[in-house]
Amino acid sequence: MKTAVASLVLSLLVCGSAYADEHPSVDIKSKSSFQMDSGGRNPFWPIGFKPAAQLTNMTGRAFDVPLSAFLLTSITLDQGTRFAIINGKAMQEGQQFSLRSGTQTYQLRVKAIEDGRVILTCSDGEILVPLRRK
Repeated sequence: MKTAVASLVLSLLVCGSAYADEHPSVDIKSKSSFQMDSGGRNPFWPIGFKPAAQLTNMTGRAFDVPLSAFLLTSITLDQGTRFAIINGKAMQEGQQFSLRSGTQTYQLRVKAIEDGRVILTCSDGEILVPLRRK
């Protein structure tokens, strides 16, 4: 029995070394890489998807706050508490903060934190901010 196992191991070693001699190693000429530019499309978004803040207000006036003023990078949904990282600061539902855009300062409140978006309220209406990456 021991001789049968030993002969099997030897034959595998001989065949393996012969196989390695027949097939040389493969050299990779170029490796793929990915870099996200500031103006590029996130590869995980569906084709044709363009994130945009949806602005609604009662007066019909347009907001001066562009979508680029909000950077929603993370959302945590737990049993009772919900947190969102907006412009690098942790926010909770109901929390108020101010945002300076140009010469104006806006007082905003986090109305709701949902899966994939945050709803902010301003004196003129609501702003839906989608989750996005830097």
